[in-house]
Amino acid sequence: QVQLVESGGGLAQPGGSLRLSCAAFGSIYRFNVMGWYRQAPGKQRELVADITGGGKTNYADSVKGRFTISRDNAKNTVLLQMNSLKFEDTAVYFCRLTVGPDDYWGQGTQVTVSS
Repeated sequence: QVQLVESGGGLAQPGGSLRLSCAAFGSIYRFNVMGWYRQAPGKQRELVADITGGGKTNYADSVKGRFTISRDNAKNTVLLQMNSLKFEDTAVYFCRLTVGPDDYWGQGTQVTVSS
């Protein structure tokens, strides 16, 4: 069984920064994709960024140049550094781990951008 434990998030002002962390526990094959998704009230869940075991990254257009995803394969951890935050970044952020046909999700962490 795989468990994802998220940390970080909280409240930030516009232009501020936050960092999210997600640690995966369990039997994990290293050739996987880890990523962050977000869901704002009344909207569908959307990809923010993901990263392969080899370090290839993919970002939503709305966060390019502001967010940076990285991972530590030895610790099965993925980080999301969020800079230049905007009001529209407010959402619940979910960590996702994909290993072949299997999908795992974290419980989500709230990010609120407010002045």
